[in-house]
Amino acid sequence: QVQLVQSGGGLVQAGNSLRLSCVISGATLYSKPAMGWFRQAPGKEREYVGAITWSGDSTDYADFVKGRFTMSRENAGNTVYLQMNSLKPEDTAVYYCAVHRLGDYLATRNYDWWGQGTQVTVSS
Repeated sequence: QVQLVQSGGGLVQAGNSLRLSCVISGATLYSKPAMGWFRQAPGKEREYVGAITWSGDSTDYADFVKGRFTMSRENAGNTVYLQMNSLKPEDTAVYYCAVHRLGDYLATRNYDWWGQGTQVTVSS
């Protein structure tokens, strides 16, 4: 059984930082999957934030987070982090980690399992 357990998040003022964590367990680790981060604001579709390969040596970011957010990976690949700096009110959303299965990183249909989501709220 595959489980993704997220932690972190909360309420911060604009300009501050937060770090999200995602711990993955289960048989899917044997396939050494890339991991993605998405977010969903109220009334909006879930949108791609970024992805990181199994080894952590390659990352991809959506344009709106480049230079502000950084992904990393450790513990033999089963823990993924999203470091969010210089947060803006428009970053307010529920953030999700997900296990990539195939295809491009941007599409939610290309991910098999999802974390429970964690709320990030940025006040102005």
